[in-house]
Amino acid sequence: MVILITIVHVIVCVFLAVVVLLQSGKAADLAGAFGGMGSQTVFGPRGSATVLSKATTIAAALFMVTSLTLSILSTRGGKASPAIFQKTVPVTQQKGNAVPGTVPITATPIVGGKAGTPRTLNVPINPEPAKKQEQQKK
Repeated sequence: MVILITIVHVIVCVFLAVVVLLQSGKAADLAGAFGGMGSQTVFGPRGSATVLSKATTIAAALFMVTSLTLSILSTRGGKASPAIFQKTVPVTQQKGNAVPGTVPITATPIVGGKAGTPRTLNVPINPEPAKKQEQQKK
C-alpha cells in the first residue's frame, strides 16, 4: 500500500512541476515587461480558468492528500520511535547485592600499570542536582 501511494506521489510531483512550469505568468504580455498591468484592478486582470490552472489545482490537491496519507501510514506502522519526552527507561532487576537507590558499576583498578581484579561498586543515585540547577536558574 505504501509503495503504491509513494509511486502515485512521485508521479503527481513530477506532473505538478511540469504543469507549473508550462504556465505563463499573469503579466506575460509586452506591457508586463515594463511594469504595466493591462488593468487597474488590485491583483491584475483575471481571466477564465485555463486547463493548465485547473490541472495545477487538481495536482496540488492530490499532492497534499498523498503527502498526508504517507505521513499517517509511516507513523502508524509501529516502527516509529516515540517522541523524546515519551521515552521511558526500562526498569531492570538489579543483580547480586545491589542496594535499592543505587546503581552497580564495575570498575577495574590499574595499579603500577597493571590491571587489578574488577570490582562492583554500588553508587547511590542522587536526583537532587537537577532540582538545584532549576533553583539556580530562577
